[in-house]
Amino acid sequence: MSAHYSIFVVNPGSTSTKLAKSVDGAVVENARINHSPEELGAFRGIWEQFPYRLKLCREWASEHLKECSAVVAMGGLLRPVMGGIYAVNPRMLEDARKNLQGEHASNLGCALAHELAFQYKAPAFVLDPVSVDEFDKLAYYSGHPRIKRRSLSHALNIHASARRAAAELKLRLEDSSFIICHLGGGISVAPVKSGKIIDVNDAASDGPFSPERTGGLPLQPFISLCFSGEYSESQLRSFVMGKGGLVAYLGTNSVLEVERRISSGDSSAREVYKAMAYQVSKEIGAMAAALRGRVDAVVLTGGIANSKVLTSWIEERVRFIAPVIIYPGEDEMLALAEGGMRALSGEEQVKEY
Repeated sequence: MSAHYSIFVVNPGSTSTKLAKSVDGAVVENARINHSPEELGAFRGIWEQFPYRLKLCREWASEHLKECSAVVAMGGLLRPVMGGIYAVNPRMLEDARKNLQGEHASNLGCALAHELAFQYKAPAFVLDPVSVDEFDKLAYYSGHPRIKRRSLSHALNIHASARRAAAELKLRLEDSSFIICHLGGGISVAPVKSGKIIDVNDAASDGPFSPERTGGLPLQPFISLCFSGEYSESQLRSFVMGKGGLVAYLGTNSVLEVERRISSGDSSAREVYKAMAYQVSKEIGAMAAALRGRVDAVVLTGGIANSKVLTSWIEERVRFIAPVIIYPGEDEMLALAEGGMRALSGEEQVKEY
């Protein structure tokens, strides 16, 4: 295998753009460029942000990357695809610009990679986009034929955590069964069998409540709210995603602030936070059934997995299912870099979107 592959990693998020330089799969330099509400407020949608974010990427690259073997980016809400590494192509760019399955900053990833890769005369890839769909057939059923359950998740971190846990437990990935919980601004709880996400809650509308999202809501009261005349459609969407969860109950999306209040004796904050852990635990129990109870480990990962308070409450409820492994943080930049290395080295076949 040729050495010294230099990979440019790009990860656009709702309030930041994360950038990294990787050499032979190891991240050697990285940056997080935060975008204030005032900066983003000047744009009407994510695609109006594109020139602004591209300029920031180019400025950082001019200082840190003299050469580039590939550009690898976070993939967005594209068409349903199997997990893996995908070459950026015109169809992917078109679908991303349409916000095919929803509007999110991650949709910018493939377009940023395309422009930056052209500059370096290098290939552009995305890895494990949000729209990875590896569902078992029964997982698509919602309860009504007009509504099909969608596979939208933190697939990048979920797949990376499955590979990591399998290696730690000395299991072949294809022989493993995990329940992996990505705990962040949104929460994804997925049964992962043989490296495939066979079911998962849609973190934008289902599952546990999170720092900013309501998760699943009782339908009858929500229908009444929809027709109450108090809210517009856009306000209701914000109600569910952005102003739900901890924000709605406690006025903050910061788990550090919630834990500060708890340590100060705020019993209401403690109860709400414990309710979030309770809902995550219930979802883990449901996904154990999807795996017929054959679970090698429950893996807690994502930014909020740094919270020892929350993870201890979850572990207390679910350790009867399987041992609990905690991987704090998300390591998305490393996962993208490693995916780029697998593509360049020929270890993993690049797929056509």
